[in-house]
Amino acid sequence: MMQTGSAETMMKRDIRAVIYDCDGVMFDSFEANLAFYRQVMEQFGKPPLDRSDADTMRVLHTYCNKDVLSHLFAGDDRIDQVRAFSATIDYRKLFPLMLMEEGLRETLDALRSRVELAVCTNRASSMEMLLESFGLDRYFSCVMTAGRVVNPKPHPEPLLKVLEHYGIAAGQALFIGDSEVDRQAAEAAGVPFVAYRGDMRAMARIDRHLELLSLL
Repeated sequence: MMQTGSAETMMKRDIRAVIYDCDGVMFDSFEANLAFYRQVMEQFGKPPLDRSDADTMRVLHTYCNKDVLSHLFAGDDRIDQVRAFSATIDYRKLFPLMLMEEGLRETLDALRSRVELAVCTNRASSMEMLLESFGLDRYFSCVMTAGRVVNPKPHPEPLLKVLEHYGIAAGQALFIGDSEVDRQAAEAAGVPFVAYRGDMRAMARIDRHLELLSLL
């Protein structure tokens, strides 16, 4: 159920673009990300990742690859080798482990003639392939990844680059995210934030993608 204390205010805004986070918003990618980093850990003789370790799972699914590896291999002088190996993993083989969120495609179909659609993700090289694999590439006119910025989320740079791409003000966009990393990036960029299944400070909270349509 959608929760918001300012839906009326939002509907009065001149929204020109809707920006989506990827992992946890567009896709349930928990198993794919876990499998990816388990390969890295195994390659370098590290203990298997424990899915019950909430803090590590949070890092895996919200931060960019560089920051995740720095966390997992803190104090390990092999970090350059770790990053090099990580770059050789073909993430496309993990796509079958990813599940598109219910109602996403229908929501994008409804929005595409009304606003610009963008992605702002801490993924680096796999995002375009992922969109193409699931037939979503035709919806998004801007795909901002960690590989295209100096400072990934929670820094505001990725969102600011999306705004610059469209030539719009921060208040003319919405950012749909599911984590504190997303919320912090949105707040720093001045972009109104909609929390997807996340209990955090936001302009609105939605549990289903189609609920977004009532805000626009």
